[in-house]
Amino acid sequence: MPVEMRMWRIDGAEPRALTASALPAEKDLHEFLKRDPSLLGERLLVIGSEVITPFGPRLDLLAIDAEGSLHLLELKRDKTPREVVAQVLDYGSWVSTLSREDVIDIANRHLSQPFEAAFEDVFGGAPPDELNHDLHLTVVAAELDASSERIVNYLRTFGVPVNAVFFSYLEDEGRRYLARSWLAADEEEPSGGGKPGKRAAWNGRDWYVSFGGGRPWEDARRFSFVSAGGGKFYSQTIRSLPEGARVWVNVPGSGYVAVGTTLAPASRFDEATVRLDGSWCRLAEQQLSGNYQHRGDGDDDAEWVVPVEWARSAPESQAFWQKGMFASQHSACKLRQEFTLSLLEDHFGVSSE
Repeated sequence: MPVEMRMWRIDGAEPRALTASALPAEKDLHEFLKRDPSLLGERLLVIGSEVITPFGPRLDLLAIDAEGSLHLLELKRDKTPREVVAQVLDYGSWVSTLSREDVIDIANRHLSQPFEAAFEDVFGGAPPDELNHDLHLTVVAAELDASSERIVNYLRTFGVPVNAVFFSYLEDEGRRYLARSWLAADEEEPSGGGKPGKRAAWNGRDWYVSFGGGRPWEDARRFSFVSAGGGKFYSQTIRSLPEGARVWVNVPGSGYVAVGTTLAPASRFDEATVRLDGSWCRLAEQQLSGNYQHRGDGDDDAEWVVPVEWARSAPESQAFWQKGMFASQHSACKLRQEFTLSLLEDHFGVSSE
């Protein structure tokens, strides 16, 4: 049966039913969700409104969540149940094909700032490498009829990531309220059909390196190395850096401070050598201000060092950072985000070739 929302105000011992009214116009729902998509119950960033599709009609709203999944929101308006469900499925078949570049292009046309910066404003960090790996289809209505409910529930039994939400508009002595109700509970929502993700392409050369954890950046800058350790999470990724990689170094909390080329694979601190003035020297014998020893003798706990030839470097006080740039807790990982790479190449005066 159709979902129904009722609300009461408790006056003393007596419940008093609030009056349900029709929205002044169903297009108001579009504006409400455009301004505050959290009305749907989770943080979302709207990246498109009235999005033009290749086959003519315009998709009402397109949003993205913190994981990079897309949310397609289509208002029922005056459509029949079959029309609105057919339309949301039609739009979904197109949205599911969008690449990472397509998603960012749609967002940049809609937003007043770069997509990466807007994403950080809402979610507190840079976008993930994979965008549009899952898709959520939502029919938005001021009321939901039995036919729409049957169709949506039937599609969900086949794993179609579709749901319906309706909003009740209520009034109480001059005050107005908007109440939300989902057709299916969150825990019942399907995973999105398991379609492959849209991962940013990697150029095969650029790597991100995080140099932090109390390690003095001036050590690394002066003696030409990056390092990490003190646990498997940190040592494992720094050891994945290959010889000849271009590395961009970020000091967490400050910003990017250098770009250079790795000269050799990682080695344990007590065995590591670095190249200074054309000669290879043992790093442990240098006058370092930081402590690179950790508890435990195993490889996972040890500090691992990668020698680097700096192309450009700067003191931490001159670190470069802009909202939306890529950062990671991993000591090292492939740097795929074009937004960050473009800013870094321009700032440090390094060619993309």
